[in-house]
Amino acid sequence: MALTAALTEGLDRYAIGAKLRELRRRKRMGLAELGRHTGLSPSLLSKIERGRMYPTLPTLLRIALVFSVDLGHFFSVGGSEVALMRRAGRLRFPDRPGETTAAYRFESLDYGATERKLSAYLAEFESMPVDDVRLHRHEGDEFLFVLSGTLGLYVEGRELVLEAEDSAYFQASRPHGYRRIGRRRCRAVVIVTP
Repeated sequence: MALTAALTEGLDRYAIGAKLRELRRRKRMGLAELGRHTGLSPSLLSKIERGRMYPTLPTLLRIALVFSVDLGHFFSVGGSEVALMRRAGRLRFPDRPGETTAAYRFESLDYGATERKLSAYLAEFESMPVDDVRLHRHEGDEFLFVLSGTLGLYVEGRELVLEAEDSAYFQASRPHGYRRIGRRRCRAVVIVTP
């Protein structure tokens, strides 16, 4: 369907492509990596970023979920002073999209905030053998505060054991991973900076 000049002008006002590019660059994520997380082709994502194509709402929601932002992020013209996230409104995701087993599951705690300087998550960790811990790395710093249970935190080949109310801060560019130790439910607040 061809868009009229008025519709194009109205959509351009929101600068959806520029907002997407800013989110992607802030996370230092390439188009191919974003494509793997969303199931969308890098060429489609590039067209959206360059303003050559306007995404459908389901496509935009896929992108928003990767960056833990609300759809309103793409349609806002000014920031809100307070972004409230109700418990009932949080969505839960596995650590790796499409996997049948998860090392942990997480919920975004700041999904509605459009101008974030950090990302906050509630994570619940699964029990697994030491050899099965999945290491990963990303830009920025990471802070963990254990709410309940016992967490095995792996940073650069060594395990740190954290109990309830223990915390850890480290550079997230170092290979790191997690596992629940014992049978008790293990949950933590995880805060990541870009």
